[in-house]
Amino acid sequence: MYRLSLQRDFIASHYLVGGDWGPENDPHAHPYRVDIRLSAERLDHHGYLIDLDELEQIIDACVDTYRDRLLNDLPEFDQINPSIEHFCRRFFERFTTALGSKRFQRVVVRIWENEQAWAAYEETF
Repeated sequence: MYRLSLQRDFIASHYLVGGDWGPENDPHAHPYRVDIRLSAERLDHHGYLIDLDELEQIIDACVDTYRDRLLNDLPEFDQINPSIEHFCRRFFERFTTALGSKRFQRVVVRIWENEQAWAAYEETF
């Protein structure tokens, strides 16, 4: 199985709702890092899993949706807590929609909110 990963760093803010989490209940920023991992059995006719330029454009467009934004204000977080777990799922959905129908067996989105804490969402196709 071939695997390819690409990362991007960005800043975004959020606050948690529905519980008493102290300072997490107030708006605050995180230095997020997103890591996209693609896996497939075969390469294309150029010997690529995907053209890195194409992948960079898709990831950059997804990141730009969240960069310097308050996640709570975005429609995809309406009625849900903008936890890192939910953030991974929403980023995954945006990314795979933009990626379109490709030949990948697995797509993983991992997001760090600091150097110690991350969450991931993945699907196997």
